[in-house]
Amino acid sequence: MDPVPEELGWTSYRTGTFDSWRGPIHSRKQDYVAEEVPVVLVYNTIPHVVMLTTPLNLEDFGLGFSLTEDIIRHPAELLSVKVVQRAKGVEVRMQIPEARFDNLHGKGKNMTGRTGCGLCGATTLEQAIRPARRVCDGSILDAALLSRAFEAMQQQQALNLLTGAVHAAAWLEPERGIAMVREDVGRHNALDKLIGALARTGCDFSAGWLLVTSRASYEMVQKAASVGISLLAAISAPTALAIRLADECGLTLVGFTRNENHTIYTHPFRLQHYQESAA
Repeated sequence: MDPVPEELGWTSYRTGTFDSWRGPIHSRKQDYVAEEVPVVLVYNTIPHVVMLTTPLNLEDFGLGFSLTEDIIRHPAELLSVKVVQRAKGVEVRMQIPEARFDNLHGKGKNMTGRTGCGLCGATTLEQAIRPARRVCDGSILDAALLSRAFEAMQQQQALNLLTGAVHAAAWLEPERGIAMVREDVGRHNALDKLIGALARTGCDFSAGWLLVTSRASYEMVQKAASVGISLLAAISAPTALAIRLADECGLTLVGFTRNENHTIYTHPFRLQHYQESAA
């Protein structure tokens, strides 16, 4: 079997030998399986929420989640973060300013978030469907670059190439192409990891575009808009709620982005096609 990339910690996957069938042909096959563990996000010593996630890039996850869930407003407000391995999972221990923590205390969370959950810990309708921040005009993306970027993105999904079981979120820049990729069994976790990693670098979120290997559900739009991302392209379909939210906040939402095909659901002016540029 091919060697495992060094950046993938052993905790992000496991190996085993399993029965494999290809039509009538049976064999015993060694395979890689993506890991999924409970990760407790702890603020100022108080557990806030438990997420099921791939235990990889968890400092990025803590920062990204804190930003996209409006727990903090700026990366500098995450005063410290420490990842602690426990017997049955992982704790991400974070320290934030007391004023932010006081606001967090009133949000009524402390609930478990499953892998596919995008509204983890919300206890009211107002918390569940939060209005998204209005995004700026951002940059114009060439449709041909978008198609090439999705192809390039697949080759940078190291854990998915190994296991076939995880989502990815990628950041596309005009000059660099795919600048960063983060992976997780949960689509929104992968996005939080990417946003956290980019925020650490001081990224200008209006100067690039977001690609995801999942459907474009409400929370993906909400999280993208929360940091000022103006275009989200997904490999699968959007939901009606995601379309409404993207329309309201000014975000360009693209779905079914495969090969040279895609469907633009909102604010199409940010995606330029050859026919338009040649006219």
